[in-house]
Amino acid sequence: MFRSTHLLGKLPAPLSFLSIFSRLLYQLLVECILGIELPWDTQIGANTKLLHGIGLVVNHETVIGANCTLRHSTTIGNKQLPDGSYSGCPKIGNNVDIGSNVVIIGAITIGDNAVIGAGSVVVKDVPESSVVVGNPARVIRKICKKKLIYKK
Repeated sequence: MFRSTHLLGKLPAPLSFLSIFSRLLYQLLVECILGIELPWDTQIGANTKLLHGIGLVVNHETVIGANCTLRHSTTIGNKQLPDGSYSGCPKIGNNVDIGSNVVIIGAITIGDNAVIGAGSVVVKDVPESSVVVGNPARVIRKICKKKLIYKK
């Protein structure tokens, strides 16, 4: 339903009534009934999976790469800066695995093949092929061709 609503949202003005109906139906089913706040205009790559998506909140300016996994109770978005303005949103690379109860906020980049542990609060860039955990999240391992290398 996300993909079809996203596609219909790009239709030209004469056919925009299809887009409006589709967006309303999408909001009713996905946001109100399923409890997943995933705006129809979010940029999401192919094969992204939502595992137990209840409580998932994603800002519409977030960019999510292909083959990512998002779990329940996760928030991905921007934050209010001291001057009252809002930061940009995260850019998440390909093949990223995000655990449950994760918060990713700010104009940060999550590198390809990263793993973010459950309950982590990510406010800084995450290098590619890293495992991060904690509040604030910190790198605990590097992933090197299917091997884990422990950080010392």
